[in-house]
Amino acid sequence: MKEVILDTLIDLLKIIPFLFIAFLIMEYLEHHVNKKRDKLINNKKIGPILGSLLGIVPQCGFSVMATNLYGARVITIGTLLSVYLSTSDEMLPLLISNNASLKLILTVLLIKVIVGMIFGYLLDLFYRKGKEKNKYSICEEEHCHCDENIFKSTLIHTLKISLYILITTFLLNTLIYYLGEEVISNILLKNNFFGPFLSSLVGLIPNCSASVIITELYLKGLITTGMLIGGLLTGAGIGLLVLFKVNKNKKDNIIVLTSLYLIGVLIGIIIDLLKIII
Repeated sequence: MKEVILDTLIDLLKIIPFLFIAFLIMEYLEHHVNKKRDKLINNKKIGPILGSLLGIVPQCGFSVMATNLYGARVITIGTLLSVYLSTSDEMLPLLISNNASLKLILTVLLIKVIVGMIFGYLLDLFYRKGKEKNKYSICEEEHCHCDENIFKSTLIHTLKISLYILITTFLLNTLIYYLGEEVISNILLKNNFFGPFLSSLVGLIPNCSASVIITELYLKGLITTGMLIGGLLTGAGIGLLVLFKVNKNKKDNIIVLTSLYLIGVLIGIIIDLLKIII
């Protein structure tokens, strides 16, 4: 249990700076640039591009940050999806530590960035609902007095969501600890057409263990390239966990979750059908 507690605390400490920055941006926009806010919300030209590029930064900090910004409708749903699809979580450090080839690393990152951009733009193009009616003020939701000091209120918001993440991550880490990563690994060791369905489902687990298991199995030659990519595309880390906490529109959350999974499965199947090996 000491390992579980330590891993939970480390995971939390990694994302607290991103949470603070996200809430600070949200506070500032709500109280100082309300007139310009709609321009930010409706700007779909570069959102998915920036989202995909920021998402490849190791760990899931930017996915958590993007989730909070989407909750306040500072970014579009397409931009959020692009961040999720390109999020690398523990994949990149693991590949580097295992002396993976530069070709493998760059190819995986490039696929995630391109897929993130394409489907981010597609989601923004076809999903036109939920503009003003779904926009809400974080200060109104939390019933706080943010006008007094935005740094103080930012700290309060950060601590509240951090407590939520701490509890849920601890419960999830405990479950994985007692279940055993071997069980998840054995589920993935089905080298057939349905592989990407399984790996993409495992990737949705809001925990770094998902990306670690999938990457390690690929490096050992136990799963296909399609299974690797499918699982890594859906691996948004803690971002999904935070999404269902901060975004009150559950329909949007289901759309993001479903889109993430279907895209991971689709790309994984295509790669396997083409028999691509990195």
